Amino acid sequence: MRHVLSAVVQNVPGVLAHISGMLASRGYNIDSLAVGETENPDLSRMTFVVVGDDNVLEQVRKQLEKVVTIVKVIDVSSQEHVERDLMLIKVRAPLGRRSEIRELADIFRGRIVDVADEEVIVEISGQERKVESFIDLMRPFGIVELVRTGRIAMVRGKRGGQEPATKSK
Repeated sequence: MRHVLSAVVQNVPGVLAHISGMLASRGYNIDSLAVGETENPDLSRMTFVVVGDDNVLEQVRKQLEKVVTIVKVIDVSSQEHVERDLMLIKVRAPLGRRSEIRELADIFRGRIVDVADEEVIVEISGQERKVESFIDLMRPFGIVELVRTGRIAMVRGKRGGQEPATKSK
């Protein structure tokens, strides 16, 4: 089972290395990881995707809650949430085929962000399956380069005004 965890952490040097190293040393594989500042410049949000049963999830949460620089941890996947990936994909695009790529990008609500003589770069964001589907459609054109963010996620509103169970300091 796939779990999405969100950790609000103090925005200090070494936090990412410490947390990812701690999880790796205990044998937990991180499928996806994204980190960025929050609305508070003193805090960052780390979004992890880990695969495992509920026991694995519980152990990962316990390990994260021990880290001093973590303010709170939320199991996003256990609640109604929105999640997105972002991808930039560079594909071969000779003049005669650019309109096909543009049409596919439009269908996927993507946009062409760079055009060169024989290549274009398309930006796509959305759920993982949408991004994967677009990749599959671009393969026949020839994928030159591809880069993706880790998953980002946010809980939709508060349930009955209640905060989810978290570790707070």
